[in-house]
Amino acid sequence: MKTEAEITPASPRKIWIVLIVTAVIALIAAFLLDQATTDWIATHSSPELKRVMRIVSRVGDWPAHAIAGAIGFAVAFVMGSKAWMRIFLAMLIALALAGVTTRAIKIATGRARPSVKTEAQWNGPQFRSKFHAFPSGHTASSTAFFVALLLARKKIGAPLLLIPILIAISRLIVGAHYLSDVTFAAILGVICALFVAHWLSIPNPKSQLRN
Repeated sequence: MKTEAEITPASPRKIWIVLIVTAVIALIAAFLLDQATTDWIATHSSPELKRVMRIVSRVGDWPAHAIAGAIGFAVAFVMGSKAWMRIFLAMLIALALAGVTTRAIKIATGRARPSVKTEAQWNGPQFRSKFHAFPSGHTASSTAFFVALLLARKKIGAPLLLIPILIAISRLIVGAHYLSDVTFAAILGVICALFVAHWLSIPNPKSQLRN
C-alpha cells in the first residue's frame, strides 16, 4: 500500500522547474543540430514535398488562424456559450501576442534565413525579411493559438497540436528557418498561451464552466 508521501502530487514549482529545464535543453540541442538538420532536409526533400509544404506554410500563417478563431467566437456568441467565447478570445489574444513578440525579436536579432548566403548569421537589427529567421512567426502563432485551446479543453486541443507541428516542419522544409528558430518559437508560443490563459482565467476541462 502506498504511503501518503508516495501519492502526493508534485508541487507546481517542481513542475515548472522540470518544464523550464526541458525547454532549455531542447533549445540548446536545436542550436547544435541546426546545420545538420538543414543539410539533411536539403538532401532528402523532393520538389513535390517542398511544393506541398509551401502550401502548408501559406495556409498556416496567422490570418487563417485569426479567421478560424473569429468564426469560433461568433458561433459561441450565437450559441450563448460564455465559456467558449472566453476560450476563443484567449486563442486570438495568444495568437496576436505571439505574433507581435516574434516580430520584435526577428527585427532585433536579424538572423539570416538558411537560404541566405552570408558569412554573418546574426546581423543585429534588420527590417528585411530575409534576415527574419529567428524565431518562426508561423510556429509561434500557431502554437500559442492551439495551446490556449489545449489548456481549456484537453481532449479537443491535444490532437489539434499536430497543426503547429506540421507548420513548423513545413517552415524547415521550405528553407525559411533553422531547427532552433521553430524550437524557440514553439516555446514562446506556449509561454504566450500560458500567460493569456492565466490572465483571462480560462477554465480547464474539469471546470464547472462547460456551457
